[in-house]
Amino acid sequence: MLRLVLLTLLATQTPEALASPKPGPGLRIAAASDLRFALEEILTSFRAANPSFRADATYGSSGNFFAQIRDGAPFDIFLSADAEYAWRLSGEGLAEAPFPYAIGRLALVVRKESGLDPRGLGDLLKSPAVRRVAIANPAHAPYGRAAEAALETWRVRDLVASKLVFGDSVSQAAQFVDSGAAQAGIVALALVKAKSGGLVFAEIPESAHPPLDQAGVLLKRTGVLAAARAFQLHLTGEACRAILTRHGFGLPAR
Repeated sequence: MLRLVLLTLLATQTPEALASPKPGPGLRIAAASDLRFALEEILTSFRAANPSFRADATYGSSGNFFAQIRDGAPFDIFLSADAEYAWRLSGEGLAEAPFPYAIGRLALVVRKESGLDPRGLGDLLKSPAVRRVAIANPAHAPYGRAAEAALETWRVRDLVASKLVFGDSVSQAAQFVDSGAAQAGIVALALVKAKSGGLVFAEIPESAHPPLDQAGVLLKRTGVLAAARAFQLHLTGEACRAILTRHGFGLPAR
C-alpha cells in the first residue's frame, strides 16, 4: 500500500519539480534603508545565480539594527550604512570581520512642483517657502549625522533647527518629501535617484560631511553560513558594484 502511495505521488510531480531542488533555509539580511532599491535588484540577480538559496532583506536604520542584533535578533547578514557598527559587532565577537561594499552619498531634494532649486544647497533651506526639512534621526541613522554635518558646513544649522523633522530612517525622511509633508530633505542620493520623476535634487559634495563608509558583516549566529558567504561574494563582485554605482553609491577600493 505504501509503495502504491509513493508511486502515485511521484506520478503527479512534473519533471521540473523532480529535477529542481527546493530552496534551503532562508538568508535573513538586515539592510540599511538607503539600499532599498539597489539591494532589491542585487537580490534578484543573487536568487537567479543561486536558486538553491532563499534570501530576503529587512530595511531600517543601521543604529536600530545594531541594537537589535546585540539583543539577539535572528539575522544572518548586516549591511550597515556606517562601517563603525559593523566593526563594533565584530569586536564584540558577534560577527566576522567586516567587508566594505559601498560609500553613501547625500542629496538635497525638493518636490519638482515646488519650483525650488536645490542647487542653492544651504541657502535654499533658509527660504520661507521651506517650512520643514526632513533628515534621518541622527541618534541612530548615519545619514542623519551626515545631514547635520552638512548643515554645520553651510552654517545654517541654527537657522533651520526649528524646521527639522526626523525620519526613523533615511528612507522615511525621503518619504516625508515625496509625500509633501516636508518641503525639502537631506537624504540618500540612492533613494532619490530611484524616484526622480516627481523630485528635483542636487548631490551634496562629499567635503560637506564625514564619509559614509558602508560595510557588512556575517553574523556568527547564522545557521546558513554557505548562503551568507555566497551572498557576500555576490555583493562584492563586479556586477553588483556596477548596480551600486548606477544607484548613486560610491565604491570602496578593491
